[in-house]
Amino acid sequence: MITLLSGIFGGLLRLAPEILGYFKAKQEMRHELDMQEKAYQFQVLKGDQKIDEIQQQGKADWDKGGLDALREAIKGQDTPLPMSGVRWVDILSALSNLVSKMIRPMITIQWVILLYPGIIVTTFIILLQSNVGVIPAMTQVFGPEEKALVAFIVDFWFVGRVIEAGRKRNL
Repeated sequence: MITLLSGIFGGLLRLAPEILGYFKAKQEMRHELDMQEKAYQFQVLKGDQKIDEIQQQGKADWDKGGLDALREAIKGQDTPLPMSGVRWVDILSALSNLVSKMIRPMITIQWVILLYPGIIVTTFIILLQSNVGVIPAMTQVFGPEEKALVAFIVDFWFVGRVIEAGRKRNL
């Protein structure tokens, strides 16, 4: 009986390293699989970042191309047309160029400096003559539309120039 028990116990002790080796190998394989999964996820992340980088570069190139085209178009507006050799055609062309450069300032002077302030002052005077009072007359004359117009003009002349100067520095 002791021989039988010692044989079984000895066989179990001989199998113990094999069983431990099996569990160790299984754990190593699981670890290797986890490492492969992490490496795969890392490669996917790198690929996504590269795609984003390419897309951003493409967008930047597209924007730069658009700005270059706009810059060339604006330069083209400043270059005078070639002389045709026909005197009256050349005079008419020169007058057309002069008028096209003067039309925006003339409209600005007409509406922003003469007509619109004239309407506001006239309305203010009429309200004062009807005994409304100075403060109520001012609030009626200078409403939300006038405030928006003033904000637009200030933005155009001051903020717009700051933005444009920033663009020139970045190009």
